[in-house]
Amino acid sequence: MDTPALRLEAWTDSDLALLRLINTPEMRRHVGGPESEERMLVRHRRYLDFVPSGTGCMYRVVLETEEVPEGVSVGSVGYAERAWQGGTVYEMGWNVLPPHRGRGIAAAAARAAVSAAARTARHRHLHAFPSVDHPASNAVCRRAGFTLVGETDFEFPPGRWMRSNDWRVDLAAVAG
Repeated sequence: MDTPALRLEAWTDSDLALLRLINTPEMRRHVGGPESEERMLVRHRRYLDFVPSGTGCMYRVVLETEEVPEGVSVGSVGYAERAWQGGTVYEMGWNVLPPHRGRGIAAAAARAAVSAAARTARHRHLHAFPSVDHPASNAVCRRAGFTLVGETDFEFPPGRWMRSNDWRVDLAAVAG
């Protein structure tokens, strides 16, 4: 499969519209379902604060095609700090809107975001925690170069526990 031509653009206030497209039962099935408008606005403000606070970065994924060379937003990818097993790591997540799935966009976007995280390198490891029942997200981890650490109980969103796979990238190896 060819790698799609895409770029990551830093999250801006205008990306609230994209977040609303992501906040659907289908898109949020594996992470607790859609959020209320209030919770979604809190998430949006948190995304906007990642870079100024130095805790991570959220991007919109822009797909460039011959038909639309200036690009169209097709999803999001990002990473942020989280406490994990007695330390601080980055946690990564991504979303690709349904009409654009199955084309390698999520894996390509995840690889690009891993490279971006490696350049800032505040933490050695970046993790992803897809549900063990979400084969597509686990495949993204494999194709994006993550290593499977094992299964774990993972709380996401807060108050909701799920059985997840713990995938990890050593950012020092990516940067070096």
